[in-house]
Order: sequence, then structure tokens, then C-alpha cells
Amino acid sequence: MSTVALHARDTGGDGEAVVLAHAIGLDHRMWDALAETLAPRFRVVAFDTRGHGKSPVPPRPYSLADLAGDAAALLDRLGIARAHWVGLSMGGMIGQAFALAHPKRLARLVLANTTASYGPEGPANWQARIKLVEQGGLEAIRAAVEQRYFSDAFRRDHPEAVARTMARFMETPAQGYLGCCDAIAKLDFSGDLARIAAPTLVIAGSADVGTPVAMSEALAAGIPGARLAVIEGAAHLSSAEDPGAFAAHVTRFLA
Repeated sequence: MSTVALHARDTGGDGEAVVLAHAIGLDHRMWDALAETLAPRFRVVAFDTRGHGKSPVPPRPYSLADLAGDAAALLDRLGIARAHWVGLSMGGMIGQAFALAHPKRLARLVLANTTASYGPEGPANWQARIKLVEQGGLEAIRAAVEQRYFSDAFRRDHPEAVARTMARFMETPAQGYLGCCDAIAKLDFSGDLARIAAPTLVIAGSADVGTPVAMSEALAAGIPGARLAVIEGAAHLSSAEDPGAFAAHVTRFLA
């Protein structure tokens, strides 16, 4: 497996390291608010997944093992032996892959708005999304993604935040997005969750239709000792819809 030299923003310092892994179609900037909250106490490393942001865009397909390997190589480059991991959506899927492949390098694990499996329909649903993007670019799925990312109330009350996020989504290279879709289409860690040894917090949004609360409940039930927190009213990007509640859950857990 060849790794990619990821772009990352590293706050430095002597604190315990916290890796922040973003959702598909976004980049490290989705974590700006949380990074600012964590930085006084932790060394915060927010990275761009391959194919996203300022990271390279290698030819597809990608795998979740590839994406976790990239993160391990990033930690090597930064001289970080062990870190906490906070991942939302795809970032949580990569976090599961990292936890399974590099258990000694993981301290605590936060899995937000994510899943270990999309069930029997998952591969076909992701292949349908891949076909749409191959034929029409990210514009073909923009409206559907916005509706999935944000609750109706948040879209109504915070149009500037929604517009900023969706502008970043549209900046994502289509081939990078598709490569990560290839990886997610093969997601199935449901039989491996019992092997995740890191203390784990699962965060769900009560209004998340992309990864409903039931998927978070399955994650928490499958990982030994995991706890579950539900952010009321939040859709898929719970860290954007209620950054205060999200940060409170994360900081309490990491402390």
C-alpha cells in the first residue's frame, strides 16, 4: 500500500495529540471551531483526506485501509507516536480502520455521525452516487448533499454557514470524491467492532438521515465499553449545527 503525503494543519505544542478527520466532500476547515476549542490543551492535527482539500489526488479507487495508512504516515512525519482521533462521517469510518490497523497508536476515539455498515443496500446506493458524479460532477448531487448535511431549520436560520460549507464542497476534486466513494462503498466493519480496544464515544444527531441514530446505537453496542451521545435537532454535520454541544461532548471525553 502506497501512502499519500497529506496536507494538515498542526497547532504544535506539548499537549496530547488529537487528529481531526473530516466528512467526505469537505476538508480540514470543517474543524476550525473545534480546533480552536481544543488547541489550548491539545496538539491538534486537522488533515485533508487524499483527494480532498490541499492533499494530492491519486488515481482511484481508494480503500479505507489506504486512508488510514495515509493518516499513520502523517503521524510518522509529525513525530506523533499516539493520538486521540475525532472523525465525523467518512472521518469516523477512517477512524475505525485506523483503530483496527494501528491499535497501539490510538488513545481515545470519537466517532460522530458515522456507521460501521450501510447494510445490504449500501454498495448499490454508493454506486448510484458514483454514477451521478461521473456523469454530472459534484453539481449533480449538490442539492441532495446539502439536505443531508443540514436540518431544514439550520438551513433556514443559518444560510451563510450553509453556503460556506457547500462552496467548500464544490471545491473538492471530483476524482478525489469518487475515490473516497469507492472506499465507502466497501465499508463493513460490523464484524470487527469488538476488536476496537480504544475508549470510544459515539456522537449522533437526532435529525441525521444519512447515518441515523440507530446506526450510532449499533456502533456503541458493538464497541466494548463505548458510550453514546445524541445531539438533539442536529443533522449529519452535527459539529456545524451545534458546535457548542459537539465540543462539550468531545472535550469532556478526551479529558
